[in-house]
Amino acid sequence: MTRTRVLIVDDQALVRMGFTMVLDAQDDLEVVGEAADGTAAIAQVRALTPDVVLMDVRMPGMNGIEATARVAAEHPECRVLVLTTFDLDEYAFEALRAGASGFLLKDARPDELVSAIRAVAAGDAVVAPRVTRRLLDMYATRLPRADEPGPTPGDPRLADLTPRELDVLRAVARGMSNGEIADELVVAEATVKTHVGRILAKLGVRDRVQAVIVAYQAGLAGP
Repeated sequence: MTRTRVLIVDDQALVRMGFTMVLDAQDDLEVVGEAADGTAAIAQVRALTPDVVLMDVRMPGMNGIEATARVAAEHPECRVLVLTTFDLDEYAFEALRAGASGFLLKDARPDELVSAIRAVAAGDAVVAPRVTRRLLDMYATRLPRADEPGPTPGDPRLADLTPRELDVLRAVARGMSNGEIADELVVAEATVKTHVGRILAKLGVRDRVQAVIVAYQAGLAGP
């Protein structure tokens, strides 16, 4: 069995220990290292090549946002799950914009932690789509609105998308899962998954979270 390699980044030793105990109990997950700040995290990613990084956003020195941006830019194959205390955390939002694949609450249940890591490792980056949507709604003032001057649905980033792919992207931006999109569009869930894969490839983004941000920036979706 190929095990998913996980790096845990948090400035609190007890938090790192707790996550390690949960993950090491899983046959398909392996904690390959720990770091207490962003600078150490970047060094560990380079040295250990983890598949997934659990990244705290609030740390002394280099915070998790800057570290996430560095990891996303230098190691696009590595997925970052940011850790936050509150589900409406501006730091978590900024980390998503920096390239994180999703975020997880620090008080998540062990099964939620394990499921989140497995989902990200498998490429299904949205861990909690409706919470991610709330984050985008709360801080949408930082993004262009569809009724304001600037990027519009004619944004060149969307030029290669088919009408059906635009429909799927709008639904993704509303925080809908593949199953919910399939029900709304009356198609098979496998078809939605194929559309999502093509959308990500055409937009040149790594995952659904980044696709949602593009949709907001391009004016295709808004609060």
